[in-house]
Amino acid sequence: MRTGMMALALGLLALRFLPVLPPVWLWMLLPVVGLMLLPFRTYPLAFCLFGFSWACASAQWALDDRLPLKLDGETRWVEGRVTGLPQNAEGVVRFELTDSQSRSTRLPRHLRLAWYDGPPVNSGERWRLAVKLKRPAGLLNPHAFDYDAWLLAQRIGATGTVKDGQRLAAAQWAWRDSLRQRLQAVDAQGRTGALTALVLGDGGGLSREDWQVLQDTGTVHLLVISGQHIGLLAGLVYLLIAGLARYGLWPSRLPWLPWACGLAFAAALGYGLLAGFEVPVRRACVMIGLVLLWRLRFRHLGAWWPLLLALNGVLLLDPLASLQPGFWLSFAAVAVLIFTFGGRLGPWRWWQTWTRAQWLIAIGLCPLLLILGLPISVSGPVANLLAVPWVSLVVLPPALLGTLLLPVPYVGEGLLWLAGGLVDLLFKGLALMAGRLPAWVPVAVPVWIWALGTLGAFLLLLPKGVPMRPLGWPLLLLLAFPPRPMLCEGVADVWQLDVGQGLAILVRTRHHTLLYDTGPRFGDVDLGERVVLPPLRKLGVAGIDLMLISHADADHAGGARAVANGLPVTQVLSGDPEALPVELRAEGCESGRQWTWDGVDFRLWQWTSAGDSNQKSCVLQIEANGERLLLTGDIDVAAERALLDSSLAVPTNWLQSPHHGSRSSSSMALLAALQPGAVLISRGQGNSFGHPHPTVMARYKKRGTAIYDSATHGAIRLQLGRFKPPWTMRLERRFWRDPPPSDP
Repeated sequence: MRTGMMALALGLLALRFLPVLPPVWLWMLLPVVGLMLLPFRTYPLAFCLFGFSWACASAQWALDDRLPLKLDGETRWVEGRVTGLPQNAEGVVRFELTDSQSRSTRLPRHLRLAWYDGPPVNSGERWRLAVKLKRPAGLLNPHAFDYDAWLLAQRIGATGTVKDGQRLAAAQWAWRDSLRQRLQAVDAQGRTGALTALVLGDGGGLSREDWQVLQDTGTVHLLVISGQHIGLLAGLVYLLIAGLARYGLWPSRLPWLPWACGLAFAAALGYGLLAGFEVPVRRACVMIGLVLLWRLRFRHLGAWWPLLLALNGVLLLDPLASLQPGFWLSFAAVAVLIFTFGGRLGPWRWWQTWTRAQWLIAIGLCPLLLILGLPISVSGPVANLLAVPWVSLVVLPPALLGTLLLPVPYVGEGLLWLAGGLVDLLFKGLALMAGRLPAWVPVAVPVWIWALGTLGAFLLLLPKGVPMRPLGWPLLLLLAFPPRPMLCEGVADVWQLDVGQGLAILVRTRHHTLLYDTGPRFGDVDLGERVVLPPLRKLGVAGIDLMLISHADADHAGGARAVANGLPVTQVLSGDPEALPVELRAEGCESGRQWTWDGVDFRLWQWTSAGDSNQKSCVLQIEANGERLLLTGDIDVAAERALLDSSLAVPTNWLQSPHHGSRSSSSMALLAALQPGAVLISRGQGNSFGHPHPTVMARYKKRGTAIYDSATHGAIRLQLGRFKPPWTMRLERRFWRDPPPSDP
């Protein structure tokens, strides 16, 4: 039976690695084949087929519930009920609408909406809203967070912006939201957001600085409800009843063991429901249930059997859980502990067990964090060594008890005030560690290096004395110090990152790095920090020799400060330096300036008679082995006419579309002079400016110019000097992404 359960898990997990889903007739046929194989020794294959078929069916249902392409960008009136916990920050209310309905057409069941300057929205309320709908689509960049996968895992079929709305019915059964409002009204010494995260699993009240501290110290799992919190509560309930029974305080007519097991499991489920029943909580509840069942029936299940059943239980309930990084980290951490402490000769002292557990989890999860594209906390083992018992034994009891006793005057609020002070002490200590040892973002490595590093981590998890175990350290260190491939002389590696309605282009030669524009910043959303920096670090950029900001508009220069804070920048140039933050120390764009890096030529140009910021854009020409790329910023037709009189008005292989393809740019005269073979467009899908304009697109197509658009292709990479077609992120097929355009 265990073999069958392992085969079932493999079938369910296979979904995560599919580039495309198989046709419907195939995954409907697989269960029939499985039934034929079930009575024989091939039953493990039957279990695998059952799991694979169920996973494919679940994914197909989620994909079919997405917004149709014909409705993308349209505004419709929809009705539905608010679910989850709405988030309100910087004047924007973000919430999910379930059971959405429209009188004119069928809509996805789950919508994720944003309402700018909107009224308060509470969970459980029913609304009628005018929503500009968007098909699920995230920014596609190398080694970055996959927003498309996250939306599908949450079964969100569309996103949208609310234009107007009317509340139809008050909240019903919104106890989580009501409890959150009660918690937010409590004086918790400035740590109400942290207590809300700890009690309800709602991290919306934590500041960006708090999240950064938790990430740097590897303690994010402590401030959101995890399996550790669930297990601790269940254990406390069990030990309380067992203690009462031991001292004769438990009613003799009630057998204490069934009541202890039942109430402990009920406490685990209750806390899980309080947290929204996410993947780590589901896994913990299944494992706790199995352990309590074993205790009740006195049967030894071993350690791996409950983990395997929990894995299958979570995936059978929701096969799309495997698309979330938290799923893999949750089960991998438990597996590392079972493998490390299971079947070892001789007991360890309690302090040895605790310290070794932290270091071994850090080693075991290192390859997984790398392949998931997540930062690795250097201070994590030490931070968790102190923070885990502090949160579990010192903070959590008064936080839960205070929440339970909130109806009692002064008592509940007093306990939460105490818990808030204890959390504040925790954050102060973690901030000191994070300041000295921030999280490390490893460079992306080839598969063969990752496999060797994983082998090294496995060897280090083996008991002492196992032959070849010391080889684990050099193999694991390959992940930290991989061999770095060098670019050839005379070749430039160019990435147009997908930053939505903005621009950020990375140019690397053999020994130098240039960043042209830094992505947008709108309000509290800084894409320089969220989107530009992570790929740069993953691509191995340790510093920027020149950050060239074409002009000072927010969609081009908004991320400059975040990039400069995240990586050392040697020099900053801009077409409008006076309008940039003083700390950047930007110099002006010197028209006519040229230089050569590793056999690649660079030339600058700026219109000296420019009037507005767009016209001041600093234009950069890059030439490698005779192949040219022209980066134009946001110049308009007037600036283009001046450009035609410069030395840069020569046939160009690649043109960055001026001003994102707006109607005021890309004149016929410019295209006739440059004769671009291909054009790069950087813009946000469904942007309010209408970029690129249909007349501009018609000009490109009339000349036979290949079009590469970040909204449809994602990040675009070309190797200037090799005269090869570019590679785009959309070519990296995943079943949850729309396919790339057939004709660029």
